[in-house]
Amino acid sequence: MAEPTSSPTCVIIPARFASTRFPGKPLAMLRGAGGVARPLIEWSWRAAHRAFAELPIYVATDDQRIVAEVERFGGRALLTSADCRNGTERCAEAAEILGDRIEVVINLQGDALLTPPTILQALHERLRGDATVEVATPAIRAADATLAHLLAEQEAGRVGGTTVVTNAAGDALYFSKHLLPHGAARAGCPVALHLGVYAYRREALRRYSAAPPAAAELAEGLEQLRFLDQGVRVAVVDCPPPDQLTAELNNPEDAAPIEAELARLGLD
Repeated sequence: MAEPTSSPTCVIIPARFASTRFPGKPLAMLRGAGGVARPLIEWSWRAAHRAFAELPIYVATDDQRIVAEVERFGGRALLTSADCRNGTERCAEAAEILGDRIEVVINLQGDALLTPPTILQALHERLRGDATVEVATPAIRAADATLAHLLAEQEAGRVGGTTVVTNAAGDALYFSKHLLPHGAARAGCPVALHLGVYAYRREALRRYSAAPPAAAELAEGLEQLRFLDQGVRVAVVDCPPPDQLTAELNNPEDAAPIEAELARLGLD
């Protein structure tokens, strides 16, 4: 298990074993550029390490099998409750385990192994540069092809991605799995595609875990809406569209394109 850290900032990778669509997903094996198969959770840990080699990185999980795998590859794990309803709750519990020295938590989701380091670093810099920001999360402007995909998925009754609308200061007004704002394609309005990684201040996590799930959070299936329901400021960091695939491993069929991208990026 993990040793306490003296750093006020850490990366926490929440990972649960149970998954309706993909049971045992954190231990699913993926091959990189050199053909070596590694579990998803190790790939995600390596993504965090590429962004923050100087920061302590922890995997927060509810399963001893994941703990054992993390310790096998030399990572640090925190055993958290099976009752955590989402990754933010798991990060909040993990931060409490680590103690009051933790002031900032960067959350890289356990299936977000293709998150570019620059995006994670931008979130950290946003909190470091403005003490009034409690939570930061990234968004990229949807290119024409992405917007067309989002519209097609919506018309087919499927979720193509999460979008966000912001105020003039760049803070989130609302997140949705529906295309926001309504009529954006016809009006030529930019659409911001949200990427599900976060940086939080400690007190924002405590406030989050103390509050019940918000009605909109449950309806949308989007954990970050609890912050907005509680009046917590969520700064949306505008990031340039990455020149790589950023897909998460949500279903077994996602493995092939992710492995192809690992190979293209030369990651092993």
